[in-house]
Amino acid sequence: MIRASLLALALGAAPMGAAYAQAKADLVKRGDYLVNGILTCGNCHSPKGPTGDIPGKEFSGGLQFDEPPFKVTAPNITQDRETGIGRWTDAEIKTLLRTGVRPDGVHIAMVMPTGFYHIMTERDLNAVVAYLRTLKPIRNKVADPIYRMPQVEHVFPGGEKPYTESMMKDKVKKGFYLATIAHCMECHTPMEKGVRRFDTRLGAGGFEFPGPWGVSVSRNITSSKTKGIGGWTDAEIKRAITQGISRDGTRLKPPMGYHYYASVSAEDLDAIVAYLRTVPAKE
Repeated sequence: MIRASLLALALGAAPMGAAYAQAKADLVKRGDYLVNGILTCGNCHSPKGPTGDIPGKEFSGGLQFDEPPFKVTAPNITQDRETGIGRWTDAEIKTLLRTGVRPDGVHIAMVMPTGFYHIMTERDLNAVVAYLRTLKPIRNKVADPIYRMPQVEHVFPGGEKPYTESMMKDKVKKGFYLATIAHCMECHTPMEKGVRRFDTRLGAGGFEFPGPWGVSVSRNITSSKTKGIGGWTDAEIKRAITQGISRDGTRLKPPMGYHYYASVSAEDLDAIVAYLRTVPAKE
């Protein structure tokens, strides 16, 4: 009887263990899709050369930002315990993503788009952490940040609270969610006196980005038919997002993350375009 009971228990545990392993694998897969796609984490956190990411150094620390409020280098987010985030708990990583606050209580530089991640679903937040845990540790100490003024959290309007999975059933809402966690409007909205004008100039473009590629300027992605993308076809918008080719055939410059967006699913692209069609025209 005892042996029979133990056998039954073992047979019952095996499927449960397999189900857990599959769920974990699915979570990591989703995190891979987000981190290496829509979130474009490597766009800042991977070191760059003139043609893009330096192979073998992914996520070990990247671009430097020298702005009036701060001088910082995108940190190492590999699992290295000394120079990366290998010692951080899952909760600490989630807190950083949702609030911008490090384990030591310091708010990181505002260039990190944590204000766009408040909207992230619990599942996607867990998926990002699960994937980051799989990154190989790379030892690379970046320069310590210099904060010239207190850093504050500017939460993207409409993205103050986590979305639920049921909200994703609405195509435009899903597009808003994806465009928000992709922090599209961080680059495509101009700043005035250090504040992005989400209220009056959302998506109007004009922000300059110097780098190894020279200087690129974000374009107007509002529904304006003359200055924005209102006159573009869906296919032309998708080509710009995923291939870096503008409507007139010219190549887009970094930091537009088209090589990351190339992995975005057709369904998600459709949702993003549907949302962009709703962005009020700005001339």
